Amino acid sequence: MDDILRAPQSRTAPSPKQAVRAKRNGSVAAARRIQQKVGSAIQFLSAVAAETGRVARRTSWHVAMRLEGHRFGRLPFLVISLSLGAILAFSLLYQTACEVSLDGEVLGVIQSQDDFEAVVDRVETRASKVLGYAYQFEYTPTYKQVIVPKGEYVSAAAFETDLFRRVGEVMQAYVLTVDGEFIGASESREELESMLSAIQEQYVDEDVTSVGFLQDVRITHQYTSTDKLQERTLSDMQAMLTANTNGATTYIVVSGDTLTGIAYRNNMSLKEIMELNPNINAHNLSIGQTIIIREVIPFLSVTTTKTLTYEDAIPFDTQYVDNHNMYQGDSRVVKAGVKGKAVVTADVTYVNGKQTESTILSSQTILEPTTQIVEVGTAPRPKTAPTGSFKWPVYGSITSRYGYRSIFGSYSFHSGIDIAAPYGTTIRASDGGTVTYAGYKGSYGYLVIISHGSSGKQTYYAHCSKLLVSTGTKVYQGQAIARVGLSGRTTGSHLHFEVRINGSTVNPLSYLK
Repeated sequence: MDDILRAPQSRTAPSPKQAVRAKRNGSVAAARRIQQKVGSAIQFLSAVAAETGRVARRTSWHVAMRLEGHRFGRLPFLVISLSLGAILAFSLLYQTACEVSLDGEVLGVIQSQDDFEAVVDRVETRASKVLGYAYQFEYTPTYKQVIVPKGEYVSAAAFETDLFRRVGEVMQAYVLTVDGEFIGASESREELESMLSAIQEQYVDEDVTSVGFLQDVRITHQYTSTDKLQERTLSDMQAMLTANTNGATTYIVVSGDTLTGIAYRNNMSLKEIMELNPNINAHNLSIGQTIIIREVIPFLSVTTTKTLTYEDAIPFDTQYVDNHNMYQGDSRVVKAGVKGKAVVTADVTYVNGKQTESTILSSQTILEPTTQIVEVGTAPRPKTAPTGSFKWPVYGSITSRYGYRSIFGSYSFHSGIDIAAPYGTTIRASDGGTVTYAGYKGSYGYLVIISHGSSGKQTYYAHCSKLLVSTGTKVYQGQAIARVGLSGRTTGSHLHFEVRINGSTVNPLSYLK
């Protein structure tokens, strides 16, 4: 057994463990020789008793009759019969066994020495698995052959339990795991439970009806190495469980959002949010767009549930009515809808204090909603009608962006974007509409202004070399309206392009498609 489990040793002075094993092996060999001798004797007596008993039962009468004629008489025959019966009874009621002692302490009687050796092997295997290294039992057993009533010996399982308790490097403790990962161990289950309760308490108030953990948290009573028991204190375990880690969640863009603002509200830099969203256009966010953001979460997440009663809005229905005097794609609200109200009772679930889901238990309407009426145009849309989206008027590199900049020796606000293009390049209407200005205007040079319907949107096209439209002209999206030039205050051939809504400039890159 030892040859299989352990590598051969060089012929140097034996280690303490080798000396113990050698001594144990010597005791084992001597005990086996005694066992063989006693066993042979018992087997012989048992065989004689069995055979004699069989013969005696079959021929007792004949033997008795024959002995009557001899001088022995009936009394000697009776003594012989009783002796043989006693041997037979002894063999049926008793058996040989092995008494095991460790350092002079009798552990008990096992069926055989081989059974005890198998127990030692199993103990060493279990201890090695717990400790993480090859463990060798250091006690030296001694053996003594004894005769005991049949079946009256200690089971191998009982011996194994007793021996395993004698492994000094292993002890029973309460082990804390999270999703199967070892966190720490303690001799007190109450200490671990108290620590976990302290982590939960920061999320508990009078409305909380239940509290737990998002992960699989377990405390099990098991054998563990004494090193693991001392590896982390309760304070170390609590610090590990409450330490923050980086996760990822999503954010839905709403009206007025900018990527810089989203990054700021989530304690991120613009660079970090761009790294998480490499395909995003930072200058062209759209409402409803999904953005990945970083979320800081603790290693162990606490879940809580509250049963809350609150007022909730009931959405209104929308009724659409055709209007033959409006263009297709246009609409207007004739009667605004009004949301209703309901008193709702719900079980609301939170993870680390943030709401994740809600299960409605009951809802009672206290105010009915009012239907909204919207007119939609059915008349064919003319080619010059605005589409509601803006296309690039020319294509080229952007040499100056929207916002504050330093130019001509001063720091000033730039109300549009400059798009570099060769002199004479055709400038096209970004959307359909009506030309409200076409002429020369100060630092703009030759300028075209197009109004795009009732939306309040306007587009400006400046520094032109030639104008192809005049005031009052109705233009369609993509129609040629001017050519790129150098007129006005400029340092090179380019188009200055602006987008205005109700007279105020906005970043054109947020609207261009």
